[in-house]
Order: sequence, then structure tokens, then C-alpha cells
Amino acid sequence: MERIAVLASGGLDSSVLLADLAGTAEVFPIYVRKGLFWEEEEIRSLNAFIETLHNSNVHGVRELYVPVEGLYGDHWSLTGEGTPGADTADEAVFLPGRNVLLVSLAAIWCSTHDVSQIALGSLGGNPFPDATPEFFSDLAGVLSVALGRRISVTAPYREKQKHALIRDFKHLPLHLTLTCISPRDGLHCGVCNKCNERRTAFKQAEIEDKTNYAGRET
Repeated sequence: MERIAVLASGGLDSSVLLADLAGTAEVFPIYVRKGLFWEEEEIRSLNAFIETLHNSNVHGVRELYVPVEGLYGDHWSLTGEGTPGADTADEAVFLPGRNVLLVSLAAIWCSTHDVSQIALGSLGGNPFPDATPEFFSDLAGVLSVALGRRISVTAPYREKQKHALIRDFKHLPLHLTLTCISPRDGLHCGVCNKCNERRTAFKQAEIEDKTNYAGRET
């Protein structure tokens, strides 16, 4: 059976990915703590989602650490202030070097745990420079050289849109996932850029959105 490390954030995309891959592979969810504002909520969502799967192919969450305060300073992702709202462009939520850090730490973990594959839930339409197939391929090559063993990095849903993912996996407990950059007390804020993206995708999929939102719909 294949052994795959899945970079899991507790979000809809990566949660669906780990459940999907666990149908045929041994899956190791990896969560990288960076000191971001919403991490405790993400961890709770991720563990709750995994628990409902009742799939022995899914291992417990491996938590890795790379604090970014020295890199980001007083960035909104650390302070929780000035969070990009529903009317902002996707570029507003770009976290510099995010996938560089996530994939690199996962690769080091893989090199010491007999795992050679890393998978991410990056979707089609992702505008960021560290989410392209070329980036993943190039980074995998560099990491393979640096670690002295072959590491592959894949994004199986890179040609898929979020609404299609929701439609195809509506049987999963999607309401337990977290797609929010300003969660409060276990609830989606309902008014941030990512909540807007989530709500829009459920509408496009024509699937009931059972997510609990704290704020009004915009």
C-alpha cells in the first residue's frame, strides 16, 4: 500500500483529499503550526473530521512547527486584525512562502519516516506563484537532492474547482471542515474572504451548506 503525507489544514480541500486518498493508501496528515491566528480552530476541525471517517488508513495528525513571526511581523494572519473581507481579491490572502515552508517541512518528515509522496489540496484557479504544477515539480526536485531520496509533490485537484469538489464529495462531513481566516468560538466568521469563497462554492454546487457561520451573508 502506498504511503502518502497529506498537508492538512482542516480546510475543505485538504480534508477531502486525505479522505479520498485513504481509500487506497496509507495517509499521514501533516499540520504545520506557524503561529497563525486561526490554528487552534483548524486543528480542532481537522481532528473532528478525521474522527468521523473511521478509516484505519488515516493516521493521527503529525504536527510540525515553523514560527513565522520573525518573517511576517504584524501581518494580519498573526494578529487577527485587518483580515481581508468578502469583497477583497484572492491575492489579499496570499501568505508569502507558505507552500515553500509547508512542503519543505513535510519532506524532511517524510525522509525520516519512509514516506516519499506529499499531496496538497491546491485547486484550479489558485492564483499564487507557489501553487503551480511547475513549482511543485521544481521544489520536489530540489528536496530530493537535498534529502538524498526521491520526494514527489502532487496536487491531485489542481484542475478541479471547489464547487465540483463539494458536489463529488457531498457524502463527507464537509460541515466539519474550516475555511475561515477569522474563526470565533468554533464558528466560521461568515464575512471574510475565505468564508465568501466557501459560501459561493456551495451555492454553485447546489449543495446544502451546513456550515455554522457567526456573521451575516454578504
